[in-house]
Amino acid sequence: MAEFHETLRLIPTYLPRPSMSIISLERFSEKGLTQEEMEHTPSVFHIATSFTDRLYNFSGTNSPDPSLDPKYAASLRKSCPKGSTAEVPMEARTPTISDVNYYKDILAHRGLFSSDQALLTNPATAREVKSNAMSSSGWKKKFAAAMVKMGQIEVLTGKTGEIRANCRVVNS
Repeated sequence: MAEFHETLRLIPTYLPRPSMSIISLERFSEKGLTQEEMEHTPSVFHIATSFTDRLYNFSGTNSPDPSLDPKYAASLRKSCPKGSTAEVPMEARTPTISDVNYYKDILAHRGLFSSDQALLTNPATAREVKSNAMSSSGWKKKFAAAMVKMGQIEVLTGKTGEIRANCRVVNS
């Protein structure tokens, strides 16, 4: 658990957080990124504590997020009892591959984070989710371009930066 919190501390403040709304995500334009580029891209696994409020106490209601597919929510609760630090895949069909299944899950109300599901609340991002879900080759091109662009944000060089052996941990 301490390693997870250390990882969170190391994540630059300009990266999206799991609970962000579309309005919060819009602030990334300050870094020169379009909303399309900042749509969450599939990641492999996430610690259950980063989304359990969504399963057990969404917005203080003591209920799951109503935007979640009920079967998906039940499956997540089974994998992640309250207080669990289990690791859960971002999407279950191809959990170790970044692909369009992530967007298909959002369309089916199986987005792991509130910020993922929030993509359907805005007409522009909802169109992008649908487009990405339908075109694997189109998504791959957009993903590659966005990764290159994000890799150029606030790069530290010389004595102020380092190339990490593990991107989640400062070299020792």
